[in-house]
Amino acid sequence: MSDRGPNDSDGGVGLGVVAPLFHVILHEPEIPNNTGNIGRTCIAAGCALHLVRPLGFDTSEKACRRAGLDYWPRLKPREHDSFDECLRAIEPAGAPARVWLFTTKASRSVYDAEFHKGDALVFGKETRGLPDELLRRFPERCVGFPMAPGERSLNLATAVCAAVYEGIRQLARRGEVMIDGQNRLR
Repeated sequence: MSDRGPNDSDGGVGLGVVAPLFHVILHEPEIPNNTGNIGRTCIAAGCALHLVRPLGFDTSEKACRRAGLDYWPRLKPREHDSFDECLRAIEPAGAPARVWLFTTKASRSVYDAEFHKGDALVFGKETRGLPDELLRRFPERCVGFPMAPGERSLNLATAVCAAVYEGIRQLARRGEVMIDGQNRLR
């Protein structure tokens, strides 16, 4: 893996940084439109997108062109054969990746999490969420969004966007990322 992020000077969003703000990991995504919307969020927010196979759709250049995903080449999403392979790809030299798993099974709110640059934000497939084995592996890193009683879940693309921008809000509050007068991340 190159150490260049999707926001480098080679056609990215122009944050002028090498590492992405966050690594968004989709574990076995099923719906191409959700993944396309999530890719757009990643481009806008300077995040990297990682897709853990199997995927429920085709990501070939031809399929992306047909779907009108003109930003997909700038996004440079990475596909991985397993979650562990994905983690190894994003871990800095020898340090374990900081992961946050988003699940409706969490008792901890996303607002109780403290996000840092380079954290991995992990989301499951649309129909079943994340596998229980991953949730058991990182119990202290499972978070969810507050919802009205009786509601099942948020749309995957909505959840990713909310998580990314909560992370950006925290980074900006601590002065780790700046928002300029044009409402652009610096």
